[in-house]
Amino acid sequence: MLEGQMIALSVRDFFTKSMLKIAFLPLIITMAVLLIAFYSAADYGFDSLQVYIETTQNGQDVTVDPNAPFYYIWATAVIGFLFQYSVTSWLVGFLFYTIGTLFVMMFSVFTTLIIIGFLTPFILEIIQKRHYPEIKTNGFGNILSPLWVLFRSGLIMVIMFFVLMPLYFIPFINIIAFNFPLYYFFHKLLNYDIASTILTKEEYAVIHAKKASSFRGRTIFLYILSMIPFITLFTAVFYIIYLGHGYFQELKKIRNNEDSIINSLDKKQITD
Repeated sequence: MLEGQMIALSVRDFFTKSMLKIAFLPLIITMAVLLIAFYSAADYGFDSLQVYIETTQNGQDVTVDPNAPFYYIWATAVIGFLFQYSVTSWLVGFLFYTIGTLFVMMFSVFTTLIIIGFLTPFILEIIQKRHYPEIKTNGFGNILSPLWVLFRSGLIMVIMFFVLMPLYFIPFINIIAFNFPLYYFFHKLLNYDIASTILTKEEYAVIHAKKASSFRGRTIFLYILSMIPFITLFTAVFYIIYLGHGYFQELKKIRNNEDSIINSLDKKQITD
């Protein structure tokens, strides 16, 4: 299958009802829960400050324990100044809710990506039943293997950041130098997550030896795609579908070769 055909097939799979549910439901539910928790906490906090706000707006002095830490005294003075006037009080509230909402939305995306990572076997099972029913998957590793890959890849990424630090001051090259450790982490985790669900360790070694550059090119394409603002909100499932097709196609070749070898050996034994 040509690469363009694989991308087109992955896009069609992504826009099926089952995949769209996986892509959007975790995000919507996570975002709703976190936003409700944030607004509830914020409302409680502002209610607690209401007495303080009314006191400062009425021009009354607010007593602060002189033995309190300096940052508490400083924060109290700043809050008293900001809430002394209705305009600044409204502005602080507006900025707090706006920035807080954006932060919650970003955290929701991060949480959703983790949830979708746990749904990888389910996504690949749908792809396997739809396009590769003749192929049986035999994953490798155990419950601790992903944690080890996460730790090892994260450690190497941090080391890369320090090693490449001198290049961060060179224009244009610094873009590549900064993104290279992030791409390495992205590539390792995504490949392991999918390959360990579909293949045996031996099959993964064979595919990696022959097609490592092909899968590296695919993950570079996906990493560049992920740099488009907000697109990661919707494409994490697409990444799994696309790379899943790549591994299923290579696994199909391996299994077909094995079957042809077995058939040729059987025919030879019969003739002998």
